[in-house]
Amino acid sequence: MTLIEGQTSIAEFTANELYARILNNEAIFILDVRNEDEFKRSPIEGHEHLTSVNIPYFEFLEDEDGSVARVPADREIMVVCAKEGSSQYVAELLAGHGYSARYLQGGFTSWGNFYDVRDVVNAAWGRIVQIARPARGDLSFAVISDGKMALIDPMRHTEIYLNLAAEAGATMTHLLDTHVHADHISGGPALATITGATYYVHAYDAIHPIDMLPATIAYTSLEDGQQFQVGQTTITVAWFPGHTLGQVNYRVDTPDGRSALFTGDGIFLRSFGRPDLGGKGEAWTPILYRSLTERLPKIVNDDTLILPAHFSTLDEGNAEGIFAAPYSEVRAHNDALKPRSEAEFTAYVLSHLPVFPPEYVEIKRVNIGLVEACDGKANELELGKNICALAG
Repeated sequence: MTLIEGQTSIAEFTANELYARILNNEAIFILDVRNEDEFKRSPIEGHEHLTSVNIPYFEFLEDEDGSVARVPADREIMVVCAKEGSSQYVAELLAGHGYSARYLQGGFTSWGNFYDVRDVVNAAWGRIVQIARPARGDLSFAVISDGKMALIDPMRHTEIYLNLAAEAGATMTHLLDTHVHADHISGGPALATITGATYYVHAYDAIHPIDMLPATIAYTSLEDGQQFQVGQTTITVAWFPGHTLGQVNYRVDTPDGRSALFTGDGIFLRSFGRPDLGGKGEAWTPILYRSLTERLPKIVNDDTLILPAHFSTLDEGNAEGIFAAPYSEVRAHNDALKPRSEAEFTAYVLSHLPVFPPEYVEIKRVNIGLVEACDGKANELELGKNICALAG
């Protein structure tokens, strides 16, 4: 839109609208007016037709005409700042120069805390629902059957899961973390308190790998081969150490003969979980190798649907924003899973480790109850895309 004489307000756009347009691969121009460090740490990313340019807010204050001249005049401009106010100001300023401009409602905070919910499977026996947090590349899932719900890797904003359960007419019965996460705060313990459902995690992950202190949260320990019945589905625990010592996969078998594997950070669609976030990359890499070469073949077949806890880019999903693929497809397109000797695998892993974020040590402390994080602190710890996978 263009500001007309006497108009004093500029239209907003929402995180939901932005994500829908990203999934449609529409031509989008984002003007990000946060400071350069914030922009570099957590840009809004999408497909090939998304362009994001950083011109900090203060530059518009110091040199209005010069800053405006750097913005294309032939496109709608979607302005983003940290909390909303600065982007509204810049959008109004641009409109005053004849530009079509809108600003993100709630600022980048609303994008960072936006969740997308959609079905992966909808069958006679029930549903598998994907809950994605696109700004972080985080994924969680719900298995719903006969009025029961199991959550796998729930994130910290509990209301999204409570609303899903209410809409489905389901009772949460199982809260299943694949491991104690380093990149984001789990919603499992909080949901257990709210709903009375049991929170499960492997005991090996209930000790901080660097501090060597035990968890203070209430949890029930998992065992390899343990099974849960959720409506008409059976969920089987498969210990899969390497990313963490307590990492597990959950295999879901359904009455129609299908299976799905919730892999956490065990394997992703195009990579697998790095083994160094416990500070022991060299020691844990051989453990990860054995999980990938010995344990994984025992719990999947070519048709098993792989459902990971993270994605690195939106291109890993399909046009509907679903991040899942049969194991045969994952194996064919995931270069990280190609056959290697243990020595080759170790060299590959240790040469492809991304930077180790110091926040990840603190997030693990939060997740086992060693420290508490208010909402502001949690937002700060979780800022930016997860980097749990090996670098490309």
